[in-house]
Amino acid sequence: MHIEAPKYTNYKPASLRATKTGRGNKRSNTIPEKLLNRSLKKIGVKIYTSKKHIQGNPDIVFWKRRTVIFCDGDFWHGRNWKERRKKLEVGANAEYWTKKIEYNRMRDRKNNRELKKQGWKVIRVWESTILNNPKRVAQRIKKILIEEENKQSIE
Repeated sequence: MHIEAPKYTNYKPASLRATKTGRGNKRSNTIPEKLLNRSLKKIGVKIYTSKKHIQGNPDIVFWKRRTVIFCDGDFWHGRNWKERRKKLEVGANAEYWTKKIEYNRMRDRKNNRELKKQGWKVIRVWESTILNNPKRVAQRIKKILIEEENKQSIE
């Protein structure tokens, strides 16, 4: 089933401030991503950011370990979706935002499936989890990477 991303045409911005905020959102090199990269480096994990030709454009790629990491924004990727959706449904441009985030969630699931078919291990981390404790997230990732390395050396 193919669903296209919703378009913002025919909608009006909730306010000039909302428009300015929306335009300021970055796709990559976000604060959570930078914090995670810094924390991983501090605990001795070498970071790779070249992600050409990888499904979903992951934020971090570990080529030898066939592992990718996505730093997912809580809003854009629908963290606590049931609660967030209820709030969005009473806000400005509710139809657009619910469709947009549902599309993002569906795309994330599709990317996960495709990457796994290609032999990649997929790790998704919420931005708020990174912001709350980047060191703990980095340590969990390092543990997963070590486990993957051990699996590969056994095979």
